[in-house]
Amino acid sequence: MKPIGVFDSGVGGLTVVKELIRQLPGEDIIYFGDTARVPYGIKSKETVIRFSIENILFLLKQEVKLICIACNTVSSVALPLIKSHFRVPIVGVISPGVREAVYATQNKRIGVIGTRGTIESRTYENEIKQLDPSIKVTAVACPLFVPFAEEGWLAGSEVLSVAKKYLKPLNAARVDTVILGCTHYPLLKPVIKKALGKQVTLIDSAKQVAVEVKKILVTEGPLNTGRRRAKHKFYVSDNTKWFSAVAERFLGMPLSNVEKVNV
Repeated sequence: MKPIGVFDSGVGGLTVVKELIRQLPGEDIIYFGDTARVPYGIKSKETVIRFSIENILFLLKQEVKLICIACNTVSSVALPLIKSHFRVPIVGVISPGVREAVYATQNKRIGVIGTRGTIESRTYENEIKQLDPSIKVTAVACPLFVPFAEEGWLAGSEVLSVAKKYLKPLNAARVDTVILGCTHYPLLKPVIKKALGKQVTLIDSAKQVAVEVKKILVTEGPLNTGRRRAKHKFYVSDNTKWFSAVAERFLGMPLSNVEKVNV
């Protein structure tokens, strides 16, 4: 059976891989982290598109049946163009989370948190407004959350203090639903929940992406429901040692099969 392909600019997309493994245990997965060229958020749109096409071509060489773009920057600036160039189904991380948030909100006040690049693109805001123009969106950049996640700073008074400062505008806007608009952020869910309060629903884009992938494979096929042990292969464009160390935190299991490749 053909594998599912997943790519990201670095390690954040592993939260999507973790959800895919949980929801689709029979599926083989090939992950590519473009660690040599991270971060994508500061690159031009043209460069992000070029990198994305190179990453997709690499995954297609591995004969994947579906590609999941586990990167908010690529999903926000390049996805429509990329989709029109390839026949293989391609799933981004933005639309699945947006649909779930619009469905979940009770008071029509949604918060979005992400990197500066994602927030400044206003992609989440635009997609929410397309589905329901009456929803009020409050978007906040939380740049320190990515290094916190990568360094394993997932709790403690310092992290909570930063989270409360970042998320203050969301509390002031009385949002009842918040989209975690970066694939690193699910690791910080407990501290984000603590800063926002139990009454706020967190939308984990990684979970929603896995749901979307499952839907596509069920309708368009083929969905692998076999009981065999699935194979997961990890490729990076640089620094296998660093990736393996951080990946263990994201996946909750050690990685021994990380291979460096040129794209």
